[in-house]
Amino acid sequence: MTAASLLIRVDASLTMGTGHVMRCIALSQAWQDAGGRATFVMAQSTTGIQARLGQESCEVLPISCAAGSEDDALETIRLARGRQVEWIVVDGYQFGADYQRSLKAAGFKVLFLDDYGHASHYFADLVLNQNEQAKESLYEAREPHTRPLLGTEYCLLRREFASWRGWKRQTPAVGSKVLVTMGGSDPENVTATVIEALQTLSNVEATVVVGGSNPHFAKLQESAALYAPRITVRKDVSNMAELMASADVAVSASGSTCWELCLLGLPALLLDVVPNQTELARELDRRGCAIHLGDHRISAEKVAGEVHRLLSSCELRQSVSQSACQLVDGDGARRVVSILRGADNRDSEGLSLRRARPEDGRLLWEWANDPDVRSASFSSAPISCETHAEWLAERLGQDTHVILIAEDETTTPCGQIRFDPRPDGDWEVSISIASGMRGRGLASTLIGLGVREIARRGGALRVHAFVKPGNTASARAFAKAGFTSTGIEEVRGNAAMHLIYCKKEASN
Repeated sequence: MTAASLLIRVDASLTMGTGHVMRCIALSQAWQDAGGRATFVMAQSTTGIQARLGQESCEVLPISCAAGSEDDALETIRLARGRQVEWIVVDGYQFGADYQRSLKAAGFKVLFLDDYGHASHYFADLVLNQNEQAKESLYEAREPHTRPLLGTEYCLLRREFASWRGWKRQTPAVGSKVLVTMGGSDPENVTATVIEALQTLSNVEATVVVGGSNPHFAKLQESAALYAPRITVRKDVSNMAELMASADVAVSASGSTCWELCLLGLPALLLDVVPNQTELARELDRRGCAIHLGDHRISAEKVAGEVHRLLSSCELRQSVSQSACQLVDGDGARRVVSILRGADNRDSEGLSLRRARPEDGRLLWEWANDPDVRSASFSSAPISCETHAEWLAERLGQDTHVILIAEDETTTPCGQIRFDPRPDGDWEVSISIASGMRGRGLASTLIGLGVREIARRGGALRVHAFVKPGNTASARAFAKAGFTSTGIEEVRGNAAMHLIYCKKEASN
């Protein structure tokens, strides 16, 4: 299909920052790359953002309503109708349940960008939360048609980062180059504290990047000029990917820039410029993908000490870098646009499910005997073709067992998910992804689709998953699909992580 016009309702200001707009720019770029047009509707903006949107060939329509109000929704609907818009993208904490409901009642498809489940109910067609800690449990209060897109595989990175996908970072024994970036506006002027810290480290070369909305730019330049050329301040750069690639460490706000840092594998010290960044910073620290220093009240002395520690330890920088680059592959914006273009009859990544058939026997047997699948199984011995054929025939003949095949938009099989009944009336789930389809973040999508299919049977729903402790990727996929860990249990003589999905009222 030919991409139509995309309308994006988002705001920026000195207090709220520019992160929401920047990720919407990434989405608009991917939409334009697919042949479409993007229009931004804004009640608040900044001079820097206006200039940037002009560079992106995006139409900007100002509105004078209170952000998130009923008048705001009505004006946005009017503008969308005038441009024959099919999808409206909404990004911002000022937009809640009523706003989504108004757009849907007007007949539009809605993509709602979210960070922590702030709305009381979700009426949008798609809810995108790109954070690593995103879980389906945040969106229990949603309409049956609402589909969550959760996790870092949907990170919206701008076009400039595309050429850096798969780039490998070289880690020197001792680092010296520091990149500082505290977001588009930095209302608490944390950048000044970081510059003060870097001034005490004689062996450091620092590039300080400030956004076009930062009101402290002139004073920051004056402060850095005393230590030029060792410390330089640059405003509203267009080559952030290059700067990240050339740096050894970063000191950054804990916002959407984190995903750019992860893609480039740049070890980062994170500071919370605003309170809603804390959860993300803590999660990245917990996973070893960054180091969380605290909030904007941090002292220059502590920043200096942590920068020195990270620059001095090659082992620490390598560890953080390797963990970080595994989180983000840089293809999230394209994935989301692909979903927008095909969301009428498929879910994330264009996947759909169908019941397994007898003619799938050979394929399922090959998947079952894949070395990685056998290694992850609690019974690692190879399975003979005859044994598998008998097992499959028995399962397909029973309505109590459910085996589903996932297919992409070309009907290519991508993996399978199986639900087996337990004696207690619950379900036990297992999945496998075709070897050629791995690394695309399909597992959590497949699990979510499968659980939704089982839920259509009605009644209360409890699904159990058992994962080997070393299989962190599988455990993370189940967690993203809304499963909660209950601890370690023994399965067939092996230790296993036990995860449970529980819903009191299954959707129809």
